[in-house]
Amino acid sequence: MTWIRTIPMEQADGPLRNLYEQIKGEDGELDTVMVAHSLRPHLMEGHRILSQNVLNNSANALAKWKLDAIGVYVSLLNGCDYCADFYFKALCALMEDEEDSKRLWSALEADQPDLVLAGPDLAMMLYANLLTTRPNQISVSMIDELRNSGLSDGEILEINQAVSYFSYVNRTVLGLGVYETGDDVKAQTSYT
Repeated sequence: MTWIRTIPMEQADGPLRNLYEQIKGEDGELDTVMVAHSLRPHLMEGHRILSQNVLNNSANALAKWKLDAIGVYVSLLNGCDYCADFYFKALCALMEDEEDSKRLWSALEADQPDLVLAGPDLAMMLYANLLTTRPNQISVSMIDELRNSGLSDGEILEINQAVSYFSYVNRTVLGLGVYETGDDVKAQTSYT
């Protein structure tokens, strides 16, 4: 559900129908966030391409779980419970350790990634926090800190793009009232 009109699969034709066929899940269902773009298929296509390249491109050096952890943290910082929950489920599948997943959720939810992360993983999250909450305070010294933690410039770029992507998705969800439940009440989810 969104607060704006959307075009359901059964009414879609032309480019929108083609996009729906490309993005539908194995169960035939469409992601509500993508359906929110249905009035402008070119925006849906842009979102799809951005998502694939930022999160799922084989040329990325960062592990997928790290990108999803960024997604959870950025979503929590932005107050987007829908996205935090969605990316946490994906993260759990990648981590394969329920207790580690719960500890990570608790630390990120408390805005204390240092409780479970160290080294480059912690530096990544501190940068994600600053870029999400106070982007005007980013300076070359923060980039130097990322390098000094062991991250390459290419990895820093991947982190930057992941934070930017998740902020974009959070604003799409929050700004258009996108919720799987069909109502505009955010479900409070606890993983502790």
